[in-house]
Parts: sequence; structure tokens; C-alpha cells
Amino acid sequence: MSNAEPNNTELHPSVIALVSLAASVAANHPGQGLCQLDRLRQYGVTAEQIDLVVEIARHIRDEAGSKLDAGFDAALAESSQPAAKPFKIPVAASACCTPTPSGKSCC
Repeated sequence: MSNAEPNNTELHPSVIALVSLAASVAANHPGQGLCQLDRLRQYGVTAEQIDLVVEIARHIRDEAGSKLDAGFDAALAESSQPAAKPFKIPVAASACCTPTPSGKSCC
């Protein structure tokens, strides 16, 4: 690839900032991605677009927590039964993605 050809693997800085914001929110990062908000506004990302990204990130975070809690609760219930088989933590098998509370797809 010569220097004259554009690199199509680079993401626009606004996309990187949105991904960073979403990851921070979904991971419960103490900084909450707040440092990205001014940058996103400078790139022209609308409040509605930011709200959508935050909604999806919170949905994924909350869904992950619910699935972990359900797996723990199932393992706890199983462990209180007479042990006929080795103790295992069940893995939740469900759809890859559910819609956010407002009906937006996170996939």
C-alpha cells in the first residue's frame, strides 16, 4: 500500500469517542465516559445520538448483570439441593440481543 492510498481501517474520531463512551458506561467505569461528551459535541454528534449510545450501553450493562444474577441464583438453588452431581455454574442460553426499554436494537 502506497502512502497516497487512504487507510480504510481508521475510524473517524467521533466513532472512537462513541465507542469509548459506550464501553465506559457498559463497564461501570468510574469516569463514566464523561470526558468524551465535549469531544462528541465538537465533532457534531447530536444529543439524540449520544442518548441512544448511552441507552444501548446501559441496556447491555443491565442485561449482563441480570444474566449473571440469574446464573448465580440458579447455581445457589442447585447447591442447596442434595448433591447428586458435581456443582456447576450454569451458563445462560438466550438470544444474543434484546431490545432496549425504548425498543432500540443493541445489535
